[in-house]
Amino acid sequence: MAMALPALQGSLLDTADEIELHGLDVRLTRTELSRGAWVDYRPGWLGGAEQLFDALHHDVPWYAEKREMYERVVDVPRLLKFYGEGEALPHPVLTEARDQLSTWYAAELGEPFVSAGMCLYRDGRDSVAWHGDRIGRSKDQDTMVAILSIGSARSLMLRPRGGGESLGFSLGHGDLVVMGGSCQRTWDHAIPKTNQPVGPRISIQFRPRGVR
Repeated sequence: MAMALPALQGSLLDTADEIELHGLDVRLTRTELSRGAWVDYRPGWLGGAEQLFDALHHDVPWYAEKREMYERVVDVPRLLKFYGEGEALPHPVLTEARDQLSTWYAAELGEPFVSAGMCLYRDGRDSVAWHGDRIGRSKDQDTMVAILSIGSARSLMLRPRGGGESLGFSLGHGDLVVMGGSCQRTWDHAIPKTNQPVGPRISIQFRPRGVR
């Protein structure tokens, strides 16, 4: 059974005219999980998310990825783009977001966020299955993955690795979630499919060096 967290409801409507980041020192809450994992949540961190969504939807060179599954090649149910360390990001506010996160979490993380992976979920049929970001150092070391969400609200689900009770975050326009501690090693997360009539959503994932 999934456990909903009613205090963690995303910003479903964003009417700000300018694209700007708000402070991380207010409205940021931490949920302690098990096995040394935790999740921070900051609703409405980004103002003007609708404008940023339009810019990224139009300007980012999205691509489709294929994956072998059950002895056949299938389309990954979302579009992707990855910006590695040193690559220019497609909008200056994303560089500012990465820098703010690096400064805020410097004492805990001990290193900056350097990359930005992006996923475009076109509708409720697009999804990502249960997984942890365990490629690279995150396979056996604590780290952080920060996700900025823009577009239609979707549920980010988390559960202990190996199964167990799950919890959910409804991420809407401009909401931020940061998975830290042992979260990538000891917990899994997913964006499940939905039959609800939802529009497109873009997820921007900031990671330190050597974490995918």
